[in-house]
Amino acid sequence: MDSLAVNKGLAAILVAGIVYSLSGLVAEALVHPEELKESAIKIEGVPAATESAPAKQEGPAPIAPLMAAASAEKGKEDAQKLCSVCHSFGEGEPAKVGPNLYGILGDKRAHMAGFDYSDGLKKLGGTWDYEGLNHWLYDPRSLVPGTRMAFAGIKNDAERADVIAYLRSLAKNPEPLPKVEPAAAKAEAAPAAAAPKGPDFEALVAASDPATGKADVEKLCVVCHSFGKGEPAKLGPNLYGIVGAPRAHMAGFDYSDGLKKLGGTWNDDELNAWLTNPREVVSGTRMAFPGIKSEKERAAVVAYLRSLSPDAPPLTKAPATAEKPAEPGKP
Repeated sequence: MDSLAVNKGLAAILVAGIVYSLSGLVAEALVHPEELKESAIKIEGVPAATESAPAKQEGPAPIAPLMAAASAEKGKEDAQKLCSVCHSFGEGEPAKVGPNLYGILGDKRAHMAGFDYSDGLKKLGGTWDYEGLNHWLYDPRSLVPGTRMAFAGIKNDAERADVIAYLRSLAKNPEPLPKVEPAAAKAEAAPAAAAPKGPDFEALVAASDPATGKADVEKLCVVCHSFGKGEPAKLGPNLYGIVGAPRAHMAGFDYSDGLKKLGGTWNDDELNAWLTNPREVVSGTRMAFPGIKSEKERAAVVAYLRSLSPDAPPLTKAPATAEKPAEPGKP
């Protein structure tokens, strides 16, 4: 084959490449395809993927219903992956970056002697119960803003319950599982929650000792709420001055829409209804709290909240007193 034929072949290949490239540019200049904003094929009953994102979970789910199905074995595996870098788990083992966690469920917070806990955790006080560990493992910083624990939390409810089941097993006498109120019992209790006794309850509050209410609050409420004047919110709002204050009273706190729409002010009867069953008052509340079933205990808590409320309206009912038995011969 002579050189002329070879040159002709190479020239043909080169020209073909140039034409191919130019045809793409010309096509882009002449044709402007319109992108579809939604699928051209619609299937009835299936929402468009772009309509809405799944709702973001606000805070942990209540732990009591999850514990019955929780696995301590799975929890041990998760703890070894997530926690063993910073914590030891065997009885009597020394601390690592974080404290030893043997026997933590039911023990007081900042429980390990000699370990340098953050001031926030030491001030929190109280004991590590199921719901306290539930909130801590969900988001430590929301419970104690100044914590030194570099842990993002466990957002999966079942996984968090498994870890708590494992921590429960690290004790000679594991704590009893939390009671789950049957649905039927909840339905029966609903009317009482929606309509507590007004005058009688006010008399109970008048007869209650705020110190007793404070002790109850330290067991039940300090995980989620602060109580000192001017203190920042935790998972829930600060409750200083709540009696007589409007609902959704703390500036800047992200209350649920249901509570904001409810309006009104927090008086004794409204607090009684809320403390009996928050979900009966606001069905969409994010407050993971089953309520206080004892009316006497609720009255003591309200008496304590009144002691923190300079603008609380005065009590108008006399303290409730037990009736004296009639003397013989007298009606």
